[in-house]
Amino acid sequence: MTVLHPTLSRTLLPAHSRARDLALIVGGAAFVAILAQGSIPLQLVPLTLQTLGVLLVGAALGWKRALAALLLYVAAGAAGLPIYAGGGSGVLNPAGTGLRVSLGYLIGFPFAAALVGFLVERFALDRKFLGTALAMLAGNVVIYLFGLPVLGAITGLEGQALLTAGLTPFLLGDTLKLLLAALLLPGAWALLRR
Repeated sequence: MTVLHPTLSRTLLPAHSRARDLALIVGGAAFVAILAQGSIPLQLVPLTLQTLGVLLVGAALGWKRALAALLLYVAAGAAGLPIYAGGGSGVLNPAGTGLRVSLGYLIGFPFAAALVGFLVERFALDRKFLGTALAMLAGNVVIYLFGLPVLGAITGLEGQALLTAGLTPFLLGDTLKLLLAALLLPGAWALLRR
């Protein structure tokens, strides 16, 4: 039998209802959209707090609601709502001359959130610093597994040039976001236990 651990959202709002689930899904998408607005433009892909939001939504909502929240986020932005990094939207780059170079990262968001949510529900990784860090690392890897190949296909970059454009500039920021999540989530659980 599969053991499922309650997520933060299920612990704080234990009464199950479709309205609650819908509110959590919309709230999760909105949370990521808000964090995406503070961005530092880099040459190809901006640096944002968006990925922190993706991974926190995964941990807080669990895999099903996190998957739905991030699918909603990606679809709403693709449909034209200005909710991507820096108020961007659509699947085309801002100049309209080709696909958005961050498209692969965006496609990876729902899968990353779902993986983090699964790890939290299955193994309660969000209760301790190291577990949270491992779950966040796994989610980041998923984002890059989608982002880098699509970035390479769109730009023609390969090998070291691709890593320099689509991975290396984000490693420090991702590490800091991972550490922040690894402090926030266990801290939230500690407060709930009191």
